[in-house]
Amino acid sequence: MEARIALRYKTEREAETIAQAVSPDNVKVPTGLSIKTVTRGKEVFTRIVCEARLRTFVATLDDLLGAVSVAERTLSAVGRN
Repeated sequence: MEARIALRYKTEREAETIAQAVSPDNVKVPTGLSIKTVTRGKEVFTRIVCEARLRTFVATLDDLLGAVSVAERTLSAVGRN
């Protein structure tokens, strides 16, 4: 199974911040799972490849999108101050 997620932000700095926020989760992953996050300009690209169970794949997608959501809300809150 494979998923490719592309997210676009207003600035390159926002994109870089989001990528850095989710990248630590990409370091240690179970066997059969590969996650890579990169930025290109104002976009963040994540590729997930899972050779394990469907449950692992879905949980990984959920974790990633949850981390992105938290990072986006944090950026928004910081921007208001």
